[in-house]
Amino acid sequence: MQRARRRQPQEFDRVLSSMCTEPHPRAHEAAVEFLATNPGDPATYQTVADLETEAVEQLGEIAGLDDAYGYIASGGTEANIQAVHAARNRADGSVGSDHAEGANIVAPESVHFSVTKAAEMLGVDLRTVPVDDDYRADLDAVEAAVDDDTALVIGVAGSTEYGRVDPIPAMADLAHDADARMHVDASWGGFILPFTDYEWSFADAPIDSMAIDPHKFGQAPVPAGGLLARERETVDALAVETPYLETTSQATLTGTRSGAGVAGAVAAMDELWPAGYRQQYREQQTNAEFLADELADRGIDVVEPTLPLVTASLSPATFDALRDEEWRIARTADGDLRIVCMPHVSRASLEAFLADLDRVRS
Repeated sequence: MQRARRRQPQEFDRVLSSMCTEPHPRAHEAAVEFLATNPGDPATYQTVADLETEAVEQLGEIAGLDDAYGYIASGGTEANIQAVHAARNRADGSVGSDHAEGANIVAPESVHFSVTKAAEMLGVDLRTVPVDDDYRADLDAVEAAVDDDTALVIGVAGSTEYGRVDPIPAMADLAHDADARMHVDASWGGFILPFTDYEWSFADAPIDSMAIDPHKFGQAPVPAGGLLARERETVDALAVETPYLETTSQATLTGTRSGAGVAGAVAAMDELWPAGYRQQYREQQTNAEFLADELADRGIDVVEPTLPLVTASLSPATFDALRDEEWRIARTADGDLRIVCMPHVSRASLEAFLADLDRVRS
């Protein structure tokens, strides 16, 4: 039998829709070095466990939290699910199913679909509220949705479709006034927002938990997400006993995890925080503004890119023609073109995209 041809991953030069990117070379090396270690059993794999502690500390520094608790998750989906999980379990100070009856979470309609997964898995009611004309959570709608049964309010810091940052401090006030907790999904935005004037972090508001992903703008290898918490009790609310491991309990959603994500995240942050991340944010924000201006000059309606993400109105025929040219682009829920300017996106790539756009529209 002929040996199967070794498959190669696709190149990134035409990938314009992804919130993941090529890992930093040192992160790639570290991931390979720790590939077979299991941070899910930290008493056995002590070196990678120490690295995970370091990773959480570094994420806390980025997110404005001096004493951070949490762990390296598989991504924003797991971190968001676990934030809902912890809030549900802490709603009346117990862990189990009875206390979850009637609990709800409140989030804007721009929230990531992982929150829908969380609500379905955990048996809580998801109340989505409208966004305003700038695609940010409508505070009046949030206030109207929150009640005595609300366990968690979720705000987005760098929304998936429009790159918007919700009014996090005001949402946190509404949550805490109702004795609910406040979670921020900064899965994509967390590594670029420190270089902006937005109020989004633990230092800006009394938020309780956050999703922040090193494998997005952080340039760590996939999978490497992050769950951060202000209080140890949030992580403790997730713990289950693990009697056959050296470690007696485990708070993560998954069991066995590769140390690649942990080691890669630490290596990337060591190499890039803060100067490297600042530089790539500036470059990609400039790229996003360039692309938005070029699209507008062609008579295409564009949503102003406040972070390095461009959304524009494009006909289905034009969109499909660009896909046929092997541009990896995506649509919003409303059918608009959505392009994410990640570290692998070059000005030359955007110029080539615009040239193809002109050709298929002619």
